[in-house]
Amino acid sequence: MELKLTQKQFRRLLDLVYIGNWVLNSTRGDDRIRDYDGVESLVFSHCLDHGMTKLVELYEGEIIPSRAFAEGGIHEAIMAYEDAVFFEILAEELALRDAEEHPQDQEEVMARMEQYLGEFEEHGTDHITVDME
Repeated sequence: MELKLTQKQFRRLLDLVYIGNWVLNSTRGDDRIRDYDGVESLVFSHCLDHGMTKLVELYEGEIIPSRAFAEGGIHEAIMAYEDAVFFEILAEELALRDAEEHPQDQEEVMARMEQYLGEFEEHGTDHITVDME
């Protein structure tokens, strides 16, 4: 298979491949899905032919994203996504919990979610407490 990309498109592809592998493997410890590591290594190996050598390094015989790549802002994008997902899930879970305690229709649940999201946007988790009885 041949894929033709501009330099800019290839650079974006590197971001997408890295993020995808991060999502799939970052929490797996030693139980990584090696096939995805292999695809990441293959895609990043093309950096050597396209003047992007600073984006890769050799580790245990494999080409991997370099520390410079990983520290170049990609983790800020991952963290922003994780934060958004965390607060969305938390707001939904709290709204559904509220609905179980005080039955509400779907519209009210959505309104309650919006209230929680507004709170999280303004204060993060500062106002969340847990009763430790």
